[in-house]
Formats: sequence, C-alpha cells, structure tokens
Amino acid sequence: MSADTLTARVLCWRLDRRDGVTIGLTGHDRDLWIDGLRYRAAPGLTPSAILRGDGLEAELMEASGALTSAAIAEADLLAGRWDGARVTAIAVDWSGEAAPVPLGVGEIGGVELGEGGFTAELRGIATALDRPVAEETSPDCRASLGDRRCRVAMAGRRPMCRVTAWDGGRELTLDATEPVDNAYGQGRLIWFGGANAGLEAIIVRSEGNRVSLSVAPAFAVEGTVLVELVEGCDKRLDTCLSRFGNVANFRGEPFLPGIDLLTRYPGA
Repeated sequence: MSADTLTARVLCWRLDRRDGVTIGLTGHDRDLWIDGLRYRAAPGLTPSAILRGDGLEAELMEASGALTSAAIAEADLLAGRWDGARVTAIAVDWSGEAAPVPLGVGEIGGVELGEGGFTAELRGIATALDRPVAEETSPDCRASLGDRRCRVAMAGRRPMCRVTAWDGGRELTLDATEPVDNAYGQGRLIWFGGANAGLEAIIVRSEGNRVSLSVAPAFAVEGTVLVELVEGCDKRLDTCLSRFGNVANFRGEPFLPGIDLLTRYPGA
C-alpha cells in the first residue's frame, strides 16, 4: 500500500465543564499531548457526521461512546456535571507534521443513556440564533437577582455554611439561619464538598436553618459538607420594593393588561 493512501489524521475532543474540569479524548489508539493537554485514547467514542454550512442553520453533531472511561462516568452524566460543557472538535495529525484543524465548537445538550453506552447531542454556536430576540411582557421581573439588569449587590447575599443533617430526600438542615423569611427561596445551593461538589440545585423554600431543594442531591450527603447559599427572589414588584428597594430596575410590567385581564375583574 502506498503512503499517499494512508492518513495520520485522528479526531480529538476537548471538553471544558462549567466547574473548570477539562479533559481531552481521541479516537487514536494511544494518548496524544496537544497544547499541554493530554488527550486520552477512547476508541469507543464515535462521532456522527458534523453538519456545517455557510447559512444560519444550527450546526449539529452527535457523539456516542461506551461508559467505560473514568473521565465520563454514568453517575456524572446523570448528575448533570456535563450539561452545558463546551466541546471543541479538532482533526489532529498524530505524526506531528501538520497543524490541528478545527472542526467545530459547541456545547453538550441532551444526553441519552442506552445499554452500556451514551449518546450526547453537541449544539453548535449557531443554535443561539434560535432563541427569541425580544422579550415578552410579564407581570413578574425577568431579571435574575444580582445580574447586570437587576444590579442588586450580592455581597453578603452568598453566605457559606455547612450541612448538618439530610433527610435522605430534598430537605437539608444547615448551621446558619436565614436573614429574612424565605430568603433563599428561588435561589441556589452550590455544593463545595462531598460527592456533590461542583453541582448546584434550585432552592424551593427556606425556613430558619432548613432549605428544601427542587430535586434531591445526586449523591448521598455525608458529614458536614460545605455549601454556598445564593439568595433568591420571587420576582414580584412588592418584594422588589420592600426587600431590595430596587424598583427602578424592576424588569416587569405588573400593571399592563394581559390575557388574564378578565380574571382580574372584581368578583371574577
């Protein structure tokens, strides 16, 4: 077989999780070092065709593989550690004679588990064009507490504390008490220790030193685990005025008639 019928190109994936973890995978039969990152050989990782074009259609691709690598474990996929992770696909000349060729950049969307493997949808950056351009009106605030539109200072509203008890479901007991009633309702709890480190959950309601999560922790909570609480907001105008004094930045239209106008009529 002549040399011009052979190729030294192999596919490599760089995955950057939102919690700062970065791994590299390659379909080659041995590990490769590219730009200081070790790309581990993962022969079981199989990409589909990568659809690209010069139009505005969203670029889509899929990757499937066996759940045999410690880098991508089934438990981590189910826990959501890989949700929204940035994925960079490149073609690499393993002989080192040519520079890497970028193939696509996106983020992990839906993940499906099958018998002994997984399939992950990779969404290209053009999928952002599918989002609404203009906001719809709403009686509640559309900003998130503390973001650039809300502008409420979050200093002092993100305390660190420890979990002292767990009921085995969605209820946690902490070693700190909330400053006001339901201060952390609709806020977030970020795990800094234990098996859930790096994950976060929505807080449905807080009461005293107890919080109720929207879903149970992905992994068992053992010991006094360190967590961060992020204060929440129910996005109502009354709360914005009385609790935060931030009506000037309220991003809702509570007095604009909507499709519920008839139900607002006295006696309805």
